[in-house]
Amino acid sequence: MSLYDNLLLQLDNGVLIITINRADKLNALNIDTVREIKTAIQQVYDDPAVKGAIFIGAGEKAFVAGADIAEIAELSDVNARSFAERGQEVFSMIESCTKPVIAAVNGFALGGGCELAMACHLRVASESARFGQPEVNLGLIPGYGGTQRLTQLIGKGKAMELLMTADMIGAAEAKSLGLVNHVVSQEELLPKCMEILGKIMTKAPLAIGLVIDCVNAAYDKDEDGYQTEANSFARCCSSQDFVEGTNAFLEKRKPSFKGI
Repeated sequence: MSLYDNLLLQLDNGVLIITINRADKLNALNIDTVREIKTAIQQVYDDPAVKGAIFIGAGEKAFVAGADIAEIAELSDVNARSFAERGQEVFSMIESCTKPVIAAVNGFALGGGCELAMACHLRVASESARFGQPEVNLGLIPGYGGTQRLTQLIGKGKAMELLMTADMIGAAEAKSLGLVNHVVSQEELLPKCMEILGKIMTKAPLAIGLVIDCVNAAYDKDEDGYQTEANSFARCCSSQDFVEGTNAFLEKRKPSFKGI
């Protein structure tokens, strides 16, 4: 029996492409899909054959066009907190993964879809992509980390505006705000993500993972980001990849990193 009813997984040259496969529902996130995303990202953590991952939505209309409203309508104050905390746990796993994860935003990224994209380390959008957190239209706020990550990515003032007005923005504006890294045509979307991951995968894996840790530490109130950086720098200097990287530089050759 397949682990996935709502996802498609494909391993391509070390990159695990994770497709949210609910095109008839505009790839909306229901509880089962979030649970499957957790299983998929755990595979990214555990499988040495996986060097990085890409999230994308099935079809050309939506990356993820929000959550399953029918499920949300059944929430009460008794179970709403655990509902939000489960989603936050899964998205935190994505953000904390020491292998690079890119969101290939191929259409609407609204509500939980925008939150999923923001949990990824980088975002590449198609020209038709649209972003928004429309939860206040339902008498809600984002529950999967949207208030926090949107503020981190685009700043307090603009985040306040988008969260309170529920306005959608296009790919070009999202790029100008720093919400996305690149905007490309629909046809170039996956190739661009593969190009970026291909470049990252030539670097020292241990160092890449520690970069992720250090950048995340900048937003962790319980962590001293500078101390995390110093500790991580020291860890790099004790690694075989450091020896290989410096030797390769001095010998004018390409390094062969092992991630140790």
